[in-house]
Amino acid sequence: MPNSQDEKSLSAAEIKPVGALVFYSEFDDPHEWRDLLKSELPSLDFRVYPDIGDPEDVRYVLAWKPFPGFFAPFPNLALVTNLGAGIDSLAGRSDLPDVPIARLSDDGMIALMKSYVLFSVIRYARDIPSFEEAKRVAEWRYIHPRPLHRIKVGIMGLGHLGSAVASALANLGFDVLGWDHEQKSIPGVRCLFGDARGEFLSQVEILVNMLPLTPQTRGLIDGHVFQALPKGAKFINASRGPVVDEPALIEALRSGQIGGATLDVFWTEPLPADHPFWQMDNVLITPHLASITVPETAARDVAENIRRVHEGKEPLHLVNPRRGY
Repeated sequence: MPNSQDEKSLSAAEIKPVGALVFYSEFDDPHEWRDLLKSELPSLDFRVYPDIGDPEDVRYVLAWKPFPGFFAPFPNLALVTNLGAGIDSLAGRSDLPDVPIARLSDDGMIALMKSYVLFSVIRYARDIPSFEEAKRVAEWRYIHPRPLHRIKVGIMGLGHLGSAVASALANLGFDVLGWDHEQKSIPGVRCLFGDARGEFLSQVEILVNMLPLTPQTRGLIDGHVFQALPKGAKFINASRGPVVDEPALIEALRSGQIGGATLDVFWTEPLPADHPFWQMDNVLITPHLASITVPETAARDVAENIRRVHEGKEPLHLVNPRRGY
């Protein structure tokens, strides 16, 4: 039986009920999230949309791409946690009150994103598309490997995922350059920013888009960007489809200005069956799975923010939906 000192050591969140949370996602398993969060916060009242109970009880929302009007019924909302990397679905909403919005700091999500980009970059660096083509025609095609330090890889967008990707590539031995709107510093990565975008693009032979979708980045990777790259450069999009001007990319792929593309995100998802990308031999398509939230590693982060808000503290990993990240 605990003594008085043990009882004092318990946090307020463990002694006093922390309130109700509403979970919403068309893709994630609510039962897994409920079990993990309840193990961290036994007093948490975990509700799954549409079974929200009394909306006035709801203090927290954990959601991925909630529909328009979703937040309107909750007058006592104190925290929104975005169940994924991009927060574009939370920008410009009239139903979202002025409450803290947190992103997940999820090591599992970061690891998956690094694995996807590493796979995509290595696939081009080691000429795998050429060997795939050679196999289809039963041709023994030798291409002499290039040392990784001679292959320049550029990362556009050096946020928490972009920085992790850039570091992983640099640690593997690639010559990595990074560009962002703001000045950044990453060990082993040559970072440029702002007006130095042209200098950045002129050097990279494999370009990776890691920019968030914001009003400023929508359509940012356009024909001018593709023309600024060395002819035959490869392009990887693991961020958001609308950051890229798709017609400009199609034209660049057809002309050979872009030698190949690996695309995980698109303007329209699922990608329509009549979309030109499906017919292009130099395009690899994956169905928006470069990274996902891993509940086992993310639940502790969600629980900690609930504790902090319950205790009147500022939550961690805050984002600004007006800014887009």
